[in-house]
Amino acid sequence: MMLITTLVGYLGSVLGFCFLTLAIASGLYYLSEIVEEHTVLAKRVLVRIIYFVIGVQFLAWAVDGLPFTLSVLSILSHLVYLGNMRRFPFVQLTDPLFIASCVLVMLNHYVWFRHFSAFQSQSYRRMSSYYDRPDVPSFTQIASFFGICVWLVPFSLFVSLSANDNVLPTIGSSEPRFGDDGAKNRRQGLVKAVVDSVLDAIGQITGHGRNARQDV
Repeated sequence: MMLITTLVGYLGSVLGFCFLTLAIASGLYYLSEIVEEHTVLAKRVLVRIIYFVIGVQFLAWAVDGLPFTLSVLSILSHLVYLGNMRRFPFVQLTDPLFIASCVLVMLNHYVWFRHFSAFQSQSYRRMSSYYDRPDVPSFTQIASFFGICVWLVPFSLFVSLSANDNVLPTIGSSEPRFGDDGAKNRRQGLVKAVVDSVLDAIGQITGHGRNARQDV
């Protein structure tokens, strides 16, 4: 039994997962900065992506025969996502539309995952011989469907939206917030806010957070 090789394999898997997570977080952070600098263009692109996905969902139902109920659910979900664009890129985390969008993301993932799993199981059960080829979508097709029709728009919104607690005031908003130095807070992307919060929490645990740095 190759004990050392097995342990090295586990260690490599953990390190690979950590590096992959860091790479994804860095990429999201960079994309969030780009969106902050090109808000108008980002909104235009996101709206077109939403309409594109709705069209793909309709064609998948009409041509490929995907379930009508699930297709309607996905189309309605993207219309809800479209509602978040009314005050783009700002969002209130307590906004019912934003909360509904988060729920619909998970619901869509769950129902489509169940559909493809059940479809594959039924196709394999109908096989009369080991040499039969079941008529099921490939892994690439299923992964692409989830990436484009389920996760693309929510993922793009998550990268593009900004937390309202850190934004400059707009028409009809409250008075601008001032920091300790009297300067206005610059709006910050949702992804950047999450990443900064995680890094700050890690810094507090390890004793290298902002407060620790200020006390030195």
